[in-house]
Amino acid sequence: MTATHPTPELFALSDVDGPVLRPGDPAYAEEVTGFNLSALHTPEVVVGATGAHDVVAAMRWASATGTPVAVQATGHGANFPIERGLLITTSRMTDVRVDPATRTARIDAGAKWSHVMAAGAPYGLAGLCGTSTDAGVVGYTLGGGLPVLGRAYGYAADLVRSFEVVTPDGRLREADARHEPELFWALRGGKGNVGVVTSLVTALLPLSRVYGGGLYWHAEHTAALLPAWADWNRSVPDEMCSMFSVMRLPPIPQLPPELRGGFWARVAIAWPGDAAEGEALVGPLRQIAPIAVDMVGETACTDLDRIHMEPQDPLPARESCMLLRDLTPEAVDTFLEQAGPAAGAAYPLLVASLRHMGGALSRPAVVEDAVCARDARYFLEAVGIMPAPPVAEAVEQATRRLHTAMAPYGTGRTMVNIHGTPGGADDIARAWTPEVYARLRHDKATYDPSNLLRYGHAVTPA
Repeated sequence: MTATHPTPELFALSDVDGPVLRPGDPAYAEEVTGFNLSALHTPEVVVGATGAHDVVAAMRWASATGTPVAVQATGHGANFPIERGLLITTSRMTDVRVDPATRTARIDAGAKWSHVMAAGAPYGLAGLCGTSTDAGVVGYTLGGGLPVLGRAYGYAADLVRSFEVVTPDGRLREADARHEPELFWALRGGKGNVGVVTSLVTALLPLSRVYGGGLYWHAEHTAALLPAWADWNRSVPDEMCSMFSVMRLPPIPQLPPELRGGFWARVAIAWPGDAAEGEALVGPLRQIAPIAVDMVGETACTDLDRIHMEPQDPLPARESCMLLRDLTPEAVDTFLEQAGPAAGAAYPLLVASLRHMGGALSRPAVVEDAVCARDARYFLEAVGIMPAPPVAEAVEQATRRLHTAMAPYGTGRTMVNIHGTPGGADDIARAWTPEVYARLRHDKATYDPSNLLRYGHAVTPA
């Protein structure tokens, strides 16, 4: 590489093993398209990285030319368009190396949780994945990572041992609790603000099976179910993980026949302990109202997707969230007014969910990190599908109404991974406490003073 500003063509010839694409190239559209189709990406240059050396070359070129950089593995979190600039795609970097002796895995930047679960299964080990194993490990973990089994084991970021990361100056660094500790702090919960992670090492859980799945009721039972579930939560052990959802499911073949179409109330269960004990704990939920579909049972960790049954095919989605202090009777009534049967048949949100937090999610990390959701008792998430402008606007309006109505019960903060499309600086800051946000801005000034990593949920340098 020369000291001058090389063109993308020179960059492609001399520095990168993977494909380098420009608009109009035959593979460009497929390369930039992620799982969430609501965001149309139009970068000027795309680098399909095959390893850390490609990321180093891409970042050095971006630094030399002043080109802003975005990163995409699976595109599940693509809630914003990547326009102009350089997009580094890591989907070719999927290697997972499990060390059963230390119960750890080194995971490359483009690997999905499904790759980790498959690699760990022969050793009886599992990772702290989210509600879909189709999501990428690195992006999820950089945002803290809220797992299916979070109340039992904490955040995915809490288990990370080290990162290999390329900072915007083009340096490949190792960051852990002893080496580059401030970089290590910022990468666990601070999202992609200080570098492009090429791999991470995380602890795995000695776990092969989970008692879990979904209990489904018809919509008319929603008003009885939600307060009963909230009461049930006050007595369950920390290891019991659950989520209450109201769901308006489309009649599509991807769903089990008995769930296609209609309005459902669901409680999703995940219990890592003895199945018989889990069965006894879930017993009171089964007595609240007649269950239409019962999918709760023991399952392999490689099949955790059956618990929440999230979509497996790309779609245009609008995600949003907020953290709640508690789920008071007033909060229950407000949620039901906004998202329950009273909202009407034309209500446009696909799913509105309340996740039980607390347990291990409330405990501080052994090594301090930037996760700022430990004071929340509940987590509210809303998802809408936006295939066309009229529907998209209806989804946006319903989302705003839900968040406005629930705001009196919130902490004022969100989680960065499910925040949705980021707005201005004040909106972006809601993913962290003021103290953590200020520290992230200071670290941004240290590692990315030119603000090359400015897409998405990016903070500005202090």
